[in-house]
Amino acid sequence: MIVGSETTEQHPDGDWVVRRVSGAAAWKYYRCPGCEQEIVPATPHVVCWLDDQVADRRHWHTICWAHRDRRNPSGRSRPGG
Repeated sequence: MIVGSETTEQHPDGDWVVRRVSGAAAWKYYRCPGCEQEIVPATPHVVCWLDDQVADRRHWHTICWAHRDRRNPSGRSRPGG
């Protein structure tokens, strides 16, 4: 498995661990909580979880994670965002 760097990012809702996953390591389908679309195998993406909640980790499209603070809970962009 080829996994990239793991960093901790500070956000208003807590500290998040963010692990980058290469396309070569991505061999399953996942549903991105940001856009509610599939992340297909061989797609580079990120896996994220609150610092103390690794069991609740989720796979996100990289761009969806980068813009998650601009989205409302349904995954749609906020007006003006």
